[in-house]
Parts: sequence; structure tokens; C-alpha cells
Amino acid sequence: MREGAIDWRLLLAVAALLAVGIIMLLSTSYLYSQERFSDGTYFFRKQLTAVGVGMTTLLVSVLLPPATYRRFAYPLLALSILALTMVLIPGIGLSRGGARRWLSLGGYAFQPGELAKISLVLYLAHSLAKKREKIQTFTMGILPHLIIGGLFLGLILLEPDLGTALILGLILFLMLFIGGAKFSHLLLIGLMALPVLALSAIGAEYRLRRLLVFLDPWRDASSSGFQIIQSYIAFGSGQLWGRGLGESRQKLFYLPEAHTDFIFSVIGEELGLVGALIVLALFGFIVVRGLCLTRKIEDPFCQYLAFGLTTLLGLQALIHMGVVMGLMPTKGLVLPFISYGGSAMVINLTGAGMLLSLSRRRM
Repeated sequence: MREGAIDWRLLLAVAALLAVGIIMLLSTSYLYSQERFSDGTYFFRKQLTAVGVGMTTLLVSVLLPPATYRRFAYPLLALSILALTMVLIPGIGLSRGGARRWLSLGGYAFQPGELAKISLVLYLAHSLAKKREKIQTFTMGILPHLIIGGLFLGLILLEPDLGTALILGLILFLMLFIGGAKFSHLLLIGLMALPVLALSAIGAEYRLRRLLVFLDPWRDASSSGFQIIQSYIAFGSGQLWGRGLGESRQKLFYLPEAHTDFIFSVIGEELGLVGALIVLALFGFIVVRGLCLTRKIEDPFCQYLAFGLTTLLGLQALIHMGVVMGLMPTKGLVLPFISYGGSAMVINLTGAGMLLSLSRRRM
């Protein structure tokens, strides 16, 4: 293995998304921050802190060799399971909006579900590389991964957080596929997951309502369908070039969670179709560069890790955009590098740093 220059084009794409995110966060959150905290820059300043921490972890990740990542696979896995368990304990986990998803660390709320994403990718990369010859067998090649993945999914569904659980489930399936698992085993996993997914989707009244609203938002336009209809209005108002930076009307308390779950809608309104397509193209570029890197790498662990990290970023962006455009039922997923959320920002920048580290090493 020899070292070379990092993939500067990948770094520039991440930096561009980060710049868009900082600008749009200030635009979408200023009035909401002023109304709620009498400080228009409250969310903006907290996000800058997260960006600072994330850039530090990105730099450290770039400098660390892949062998170090591999040594942290099991400790990070154990830490994630512990944190996901602690968050469910009353008095320890913080409850917001009916969900218990956060731990308080030094005055900052940390979301263990975000750590679980990168922990699962790292564990699967290590385990799949170690069990390459056994991946075709169910008991040794598939079952251990299903147990660990199922534990993660179960803990996250108890919060509840269906969006993060969906991401982890897709990561598990896709990494097993790229690792060479038998089609019959993958089909069995899919069939086993269907009842769980169906029960999760309709087991709670608000989730069933979201599903029905997805099929017809105008059946309850003033309540359950309000978010997605306001998102449609935002995209329609933006037209080709947008209303202009800071000129969104839908963020003025019409579009709930405009700085997190629906920030791409405001991008479409203020920057228009052109701006939305540029953001989409930047994410597409990152995915393409990541998959090209996966193809070039020969070391199995690094190959699986590059694929997992790329897929993680791509899936989060795809689902966020799909939700705000009405192509998927509403879920609370942030847009990587852009939406407000300290835990997600730090973890996503760490993942980008790991990808950049892999890019500077020629296998």
C-alpha cells in the first residue's frame, strides 16, 4: 500500500455542499430562532460549532490509516449499542416530539442513531472482509450480521425512529449483496423484513396517517398533509431561478422544520430548479466518486468500507429529497452537510474524511 494525494474533487464537492448548508441554515432558521429564542443566530451558531467539530474529525480521519478504522470496529459497535440502550432509559435519554432519541453531553444533545450508522458500516466492512470465504453460508456468513443489524434496528425502532431504521436496514442488505451473499439468502432477508416494515408503518396511528397522506395529501390538507403541500408550494414558487436567497415565503412558519427535514424545499424555492439540480448533482458526484473508488480498491475491508460510506451518504440524500418532493412518505431525515443537526453533521463529515483517507491510499 502506498500513499498519494487525496481526491480533491471529492473534497471540493463536500466543501460546496457544506457552504450551501451554512448559507441555507442561516436563511431558513433566522426567523424561527428569533421567535423561539429571541436570537436569530441561535441555530446558526450551534451548527457552526458542529461544523468545527466535524471538520476536526474529518482531518483526523484523513490522516488515520484504514488499519486503525478496522481496530475500532468492535469498540465502536459496543459503544453504539450502549448509547442506543441508554437513550431509552427515562431520565437519561432526552424526549422530544414523542421520541426518545438524544443523550445530553455537556449541554449538547447527541443522537446515538447517527453514530450507529457509521458503526454498522465499519462493523460490516470488517466482518465481511474477515468472512469472505463463508459469506455463502447462512449460519456463518449471514446470521451474525443479521443478529447485529437486527439489534441495531430493534433499539432504534423503540425510540422510535423509522427513518434511521430504514437507512440501516438498506445498508445491511446492500453490503451483504456487495459482499457476495447468495440471492436466496437475500430474498429470505427481504421476505422476513416485509412484515416488520409493514407493522412499523401501520402499527402507530401517526405513521398510518402519513402513509395515507402520501397517497393523497389533499385529503387532510390542513393537518397531516400540510407539510408536503407546503413543500410542493415551495418548489412551485421557486420556478427555474428561485425567488432569491433569503426570500422564501414558505419558511415563514408555513413549512414546519424548514431548517431540518424540509430544507431542500427551501433550496428549491430560493434557488429554484437550477439550485436544486446543482445540489443534486453534487451528491451524485460524491456517489459516483465513491463507487469509482470502491472499484479501484483491491483490499476487501477498504473496498467494503468505501462502498458502505458512499451508500450511507447517497441513501440519506436520496430519501430526504424523495420525501420533500412527495415521492416517499414523510420521514424525519436530514440532508447530509446541509440540514441542521450537530450529530448528523459530525458523523457525516467523519464519514467523508474516511472516504478521503481511502482515496489517498493506492491498494
